[in-house]
Amino acid sequence: MPTADELLSADTVSNLARLLARAAGRHTSPALDACAAALDRLTYSGRVKAVRDAVLADLPDDWPGFEAVVRTALADPGFDGWMTFPVNEAVAVRGLEVFEPGLALLHDLTPRLTAESAVRPFLRADPARALAVVQEWTADPDPHVRRLASEGTRPRLPWAPQLPAFIADPRPALPVLDALHRDESEYVRRSVANHLNDISRDHPELAVETAARWLAEDTPATPATPGTPGTPAPTTTDRVVRHGLRTLIKAGRPEALTLLGHSPDVPVAVKGPVVTTPRVAVGEFLVFDYAVTNTGRLPVELVVDYVIHHTKANGTRTPKVFKLTTRTLAPGETLTGTKRHSFKPITTRRYHSGEHLVQLQVNGRARGEAVFSLDAS
Repeated sequence: MPTADELLSADTVSNLARLLARAAGRHTSPALDACAAALDRLTYSGRVKAVRDAVLADLPDDWPGFEAVVRTALADPGFDGWMTFPVNEAVAVRGLEVFEPGLALLHDLTPRLTAESAVRPFLRADPARALAVVQEWTADPDPHVRRLASEGTRPRLPWAPQLPAFIADPRPALPVLDALHRDESEYVRRSVANHLNDISRDHPELAVETAARWLAEDTPATPATPGTPGTPAPTTTDRVVRHGLRTLIKAGRPEALTLLGHSPDVPVAVKGPVVTTPRVAVGEFLVFDYAVTNTGRLPVELVVDYVIHHTKANGTRTPKVFKLTTRTLAPGETLTGTKRHSFKPITTRRYHSGEHLVQLQVNGRARGEAVFSLDAS
């Protein structure tokens, strides 16, 4: 992952200071110049806030003056990349009072670097009013703007403020996804899938219902019209749905699995997991073999995962699902494999010594398990 200095360095801020000074018809941007010299110990989020505040200090206090400088800067091809991100955040502060003009400026800024975080204060302040504008963006000819419509309205967008109203009820933003889930751009469709996945974490039934509706409405016979936003892409809807329901698939939710053709009641015989490393130390690998045989008379679609039940300090266990494979098995065909699962130290998990459990999961249903000991000392 890039460092804070790689994303928003002192040189980047100094360049922004010169560019905005030129756009404002001045020789210097004093607050930005001072900010560029004081970034060393700040995290990325701290840098964004500091640069945002410096932009607000250097640019006019009134919206017309502020907007005029930013739009003049937009005419400069050098105003691009990460230097624009804190400017977007400044627009979210100054533009909230005028609302629609603020959103219009974010619309024009987002092709330089996404304004997905900056649009969220507008959605928090007045969801209905902001969504009326965002819905118009779904028909924009620029895929960056169309993606902003989906990404900016995600309830749980990483590294950005959450949208509590949409976490509680994501339905007001569904028309945005309905307009974009078959977009001609994979960049946009990927955002739609991630948005659907956000919804699935809090409202799994609504996510599956939405995905089922999209699949039912898919019309493969409709010819695509290249260059037209929202053009049907019949071969992509299934991929959007699969990616959008990935959390539910890993969790073994039967309604999601069934929608995608992975029946939990699939006729299979499972051997394993057969653990070949019954004692594992942190830094080593758990190794196990497995075999899955289609015992039915028809081909079957399989999602094969494994679950590590990590032992906690109090002796209880918490499960974590990991992917193995997705396969179609012919009648009588057997899928075999060996998995090496790393127990290398990671910052997001603390390991504890004791007896752990590994479990196979086929189409969301537990099919076999084995114990092993982990030494975390």
